[in-house]
Amino acid sequence: MTTDPTMTRIGQGVELHHHQGQRAAARDLFARIWDDIGGERGDPLHVCVLAHSMADVQDDVRQELMWDLRALAAVGLVTDERVAQAGVPLSVAGLYPSLHLNLSDCYRKLGDLDRAREHLRQARAGMGALGDDEYGQLIRGGLERLTEQLDDAV
Repeated sequence: MTTDPTMTRIGQGVELHHHQGQRAAARDLFARIWDDIGGERGDPLHVCVLAHSMADVQDDVRQELMWDLRALAAVGLVTDERVAQAGVPLSVAGLYPSLHLNLSDCYRKLGDLDRAREHLRQARAGMGALGDDEYGQLIRGGLERLTEQLDDAV
């Protein structure tokens, strides 16, 4: 259970987007949270998770890529201790597969298949950090779909 108030707010935005179909409302909430945390100067865990979530509600793939790159830059500053303190049920290593999966998809959409394949490789390399739970299954399913899409792009 997440005990960090900022993570709870980010979760509310994810809920708006994924379960209520309110992308614009989620984007607005994420923008307010981004301002509240001080943008890229904020807590690296908040920056990572918020940027990763903000990427999902972008209409332009270049904006999506920018947000996902911010998330990847921030995750390198996050510690397992900080993740546990926030009540997030993952290790830092468990964050990487999703980040690389999303980056791979952005690069695929932009036609940069070499970068797309490199991030797909990195996502696969980190899959051992994921459990056999709903989240792990979601990421595995995304990897399978993206692999097929990249194979079809040859």
